[in-house]
Amino acid sequence: MGYVQEVYDQVVARDPHEPEFHQAVKEVLESLEPVFERHPEFQKAGILERLVEPERQIFFRVPWVDDEGKIQVNRGMRIQFNSAIGPYKGGLRFHPSTYSGIVKFLGFEQIFKNSLTGLPIGGGKGGSDFDPKGKSDGEVMRFCQSFMNELYHHIGANIDVPAGDIGVGGREIGYLYGQYKKLTRNYDGVLTGKGLTYGGSLGRKEATGYGLVYFVDEMIKARGKTIKDSTVVISGSGNVAIYALEKINQLGGKVVAVSDSSGYIYDPNGIDICTLKQVKEVKRGRVKDCLSCQPEGEFGTGSIWKIKCDIALPCATQNELNEEDARSLIANGCFAVGEGANMPCTPEAAKLLIANNVMFAPGKACNAGGVATSALEMSQNSMRFPWTFEEVDARLRTIMKNIYIQSSEAAAEYGQKDNLIIGANISGFLKVVDAMMSQGIV
Repeated sequence: MGYVQEVYDQVVARDPHEPEFHQAVKEVLESLEPVFERHPEFQKAGILERLVEPERQIFFRVPWVDDEGKIQVNRGMRIQFNSAIGPYKGGLRFHPSTYSGIVKFLGFEQIFKNSLTGLPIGGGKGGSDFDPKGKSDGEVMRFCQSFMNELYHHIGANIDVPAGDIGVGGREIGYLYGQYKKLTRNYDGVLTGKGLTYGGSLGRKEATGYGLVYFVDEMIKARGKTIKDSTVVISGSGNVAIYALEKINQLGGKVVAVSDSSGYIYDPNGIDICTLKQVKEVKRGRVKDCLSCQPEGEFGTGSIWKIKCDIALPCATQNELNEEDARSLIANGCFAVGEGANMPCTPEAAKLLIANNVMFAPGKACNAGGVATSALEMSQNSMRFPWTFEEVDARLRTIMKNIYIQSSEAAAEYGQKDNLIIGANISGFLKVVDAMMSQGIV
């Protein structure tokens, strides 16, 4: 049995109830096999055994009172996975499906994603099984305050800097930051994604979606394609999807479908960005509500990936695009897929797409724009000086271009030209392992 397989089997045996974490570990470890063939010293140092075990796992009770006066209790968690290259950095997810396996998968991915940015940030993730949907502002505020009553013990501007994720937007970040500030009496950059009036960065809201499109643009340009005049399908209609759509429009492409958990809307003339923003960011409604301003649009259920497109951007959630969906995309002539969400394609789907010469941009590389701009927000907080939107956007574009170059070069160096999954994993890993080797057994 090889070293990589041995470590993977240990992960499954230790935590058999966490399939999402197993999937993330397997995908990364398989990519690293050629690295360990060249560097046996990494095995001797127990690098993988240390890498797959979080440095710290924190679980806590979150009691709060709803609008009816009834006491509710949720579970909160923060997984501080690896701090070899900087303070832990990663989002908080508020969603009923949140449990240790999903948070560990996200935190593990974050190690390599953060490394790829070239910025000094380690990997972490957190959240709760609380569902903000359907809750009043008062209920969300009381939950966030209770959540922070415990979390503040474990975070800090030079320790762990959380951000938003699914279910945690500007409203939630504001309530969390207000409670942190009250408890600590510190006005520092401990949370990112803050409002512009209290330390937030211009461009942070747009960053993940814009960064995704910047990466895909670099990837397809290298193969003689362009976003201009391309037809695009985007799953999801949250922050990543909305601003990916906006950037696609700016680059001359056309997004013909978006979705949410209720279904999708399709309009061959293109999705109206202003309407989508109003429905999702202001009214917190469903995508079907957009049809009132899109007379030729239609609402559908089932797989959005059956819609013909040139570029597919899954931006909703993990494992949303399966092997059957991949076959539909291939049959319809799709030439590129970019993962806006974290691990939205199943392993079978990703392998099938690559085998059929569909350009594939893995999430840890192409959706790193959000965390990269969070790190830029941290820098601005430390300087007490904000950059303009144009300055942040220019830095973001450079970062995404560099991630593509790093991933592409690493793939070629290890005999897997154009396989950006392998390239991103190896490139992100090598920076982390160098720091771990330098710092000893800690």
